[in-house]
Amino acid sequence: MAILHFILCGLLCSCGFLVSTAVNPIEGVLFLILAFFNAAAILFLFHAEFLGLVFIIVYVGAIAILFLFVIMMLNIKINNNRSVFDLINS
Repeated sequence: MAILHFILCGLLCSCGFLVSTAVNPIEGVLFLILAFFNAAAILFLFHAEFLGLVFIIVYVGAIAILFLFVIMMLNIKINNNRSVFDLINS
């Protein structure tokens, strides 16, 4: 049980790092959803089932999906154009 706890905590920390370093905003939201699921699984291990379900319903079901829809509605494009410095140096 302790090993599973350490694995989930490691996954939670790595998902948090990937949320903050993701280049694509949609990937960042998906890592955020995975982080919420990992936090809920840790709460299930601590026998706090109600808090785990609240995490899944409120955070994943409402907030993270709202973030995802807003990002998809904004239609953010990643600009891959060459910069001015690349044009000067070539």
